[in-house]
Amino acid sequence: MINKIKLFATVFILGLIAFFGCKKTDYSFGDIKTPTGLTLTTLVVGADAANSNGDGTGQVTFTASATGSLTYKIDFGDGTNQMVPSGTISYKYHTPGINDYTVTVTAVGTGGSESVISKKITVLTNFTIPADIVTNLTNGSSQVWQTDHDAPGHVGVGPTTTFTSDWYSATPNSRDACLYDDEITFTKDSKGNISMSVDNKGQTFIIAAATSFYSQSGGDNCYTIATTSKQLSFMDASSASTSANSTRIQFVVPGNGIVNFATGGNTYEIISITPTTITLRNIGADGNAWYQKLKVK
Repeated sequence: MINKIKLFATVFILGLIAFFGCKKTDYSFGDIKTPTGLTLTTLVVGADAANSNGDGTGQVTFTASATGSLTYKIDFGDGTNQMVPSGTISYKYHTPGINDYTVTVTAVGTGGSESVISKKITVLTNFTIPADIVTNLTNGSSQVWQTDHDAPGHVGVGPTTTFTSDWYSATPNSRDACLYDDEITFTKDSKGNISMSVDNKGQTFIIAAATSFYSQSGGDNCYTIATTSKQLSFMDASSASTSANSTRIQFVVPGNGIVNFATGGNTYEIISITPTTITLRNIGADGNAWYQKLKVK
């Protein structure tokens, strides 16, 4: 009898263990709460009654606040956005002149819930092209450049995280002929502006990823492209380069953005420049960093 009682007790205990061991664990992530009361304040540095758009530094301080927000995503309206957990950040705009930007802030709450607010700001950004850049590009007035076809890496490509052509550097005189006959002229006017004209002898080399951008189709090749004279816009570089690997100056080519070969990009950072050589970097339509080396003709 005792043995039967012990057996029953053992079976009962094992049953309890099995029951509780198989019981599903409940997990709770808490309530999903959408941030409320989202506000955005902006302070354009130097803005006053006489200078409503700021002091020309392009610097603006943003402060976002909301109840229940874990972090804030700020879209600065110039193609740049950043996660700002504190809600407060100082940001510098680079495009010269008086420009309007629509700033959008997304407050992120639990479970990914969001609240959004937008605001338009007007910012003045002054920029003076460094004297050595002007002198080297134009020789004081006007100067003609061409592809430095004898130099290793006169065409190159690499990741956007570095500032050298880590993936490919062309060996001397190994590229298409249409790339080598282009003449690029940089000219300074009486107001200190710099314009650029490209004589491509009728054809420009285009990378495959960018052919559709220029209304063409096909792979890497020479294509018939019209080129004209354009005034360039210079500004501080917007990349993560430093003074150790770049001049930290960039310029924008309006229109098709072509200098001597076409990648689909129109913004060129001056990596290095001397009175007779220049290395340019731009981000192509394929998302890669492309390099071009020019020399004075």
